[in-house]
Amino acid sequence: MAEYIARGIESIKGISARLRTVPPVNTIISEPAPPVPSTGAPYCELEDLNDCAGLALGSPTRFGNMAAPLKHFWDNTSSLWVSGGLINKPAGVFTSTSSLHGGQEMTLISMMIPLLHHGMVVMGLPYSEPELLNTTTGGTPYGPSHLAGTHSDLPITEAEKTLCIALGKRLGVASLKLL
Repeated sequence: MAEYIARGIESIKGISARLRTVPPVNTIISEPAPPVPSTGAPYCELEDLNDCAGLALGSPTRFGNMAAPLKHFWDNTSSLWVSGGLINKPAGVFTSTSSLHGGQEMTLISMMIPLLHHGMVVMGLPYSEPELLNTTTGGTPYGPSHLAGTHSDLPITEAEKTLCIALGKRLGVASLKLL
C-alpha cells in the first residue's frame, strides 16, 4: 500500500516520496532490536518527520488500533511536538487487516490522533473517488484500507490500489500548496 501511495505522490511534479518503517517493539528487554532493518525501508527518525513536506502513515490493524511499534514510535515524538515541526503539514493514513469488519476505520482514526496533536492537516479520501462507492474489499473516506484475509494472503485489489494512489496524489498536491 505504501508503494502505491508513493506512486501517487510521485505522479505530482515537484515532489518525491521516501518510504520508512518503525522498529519492532521488543518484549525481551535483554535483546535490543537491530539498529537497521536487514531488508525493506530504513527506520524512521524524527528528522525524517521534521524534514517531510507531508506524511502518509500506515499500520496493520490490531484490534481496531494501530500496531504497538507505531504507537511506541509516536509516543517518543514529544520533542517534535514541542518544536512544532509538523504543524500545518498534510497527512493521510492507511491500514490493512485480516477481516472485512476488523476495525479498519477505528485504526485509521487511532493514527489520526497523534497527527492532530502535532498540528498536521489530516486528509482522507473524498467520495469523488468512485472506488469508495464500489469496493467490496478495502477503502474508506478516512483513508485507504486493504482486506488481506485471515492468512494475509489476499493481494491488493485494483480498487484498493486506485485509492492508495489517489491518497498519494492528494498528499502530493497538498504538500506543494502548503510548503
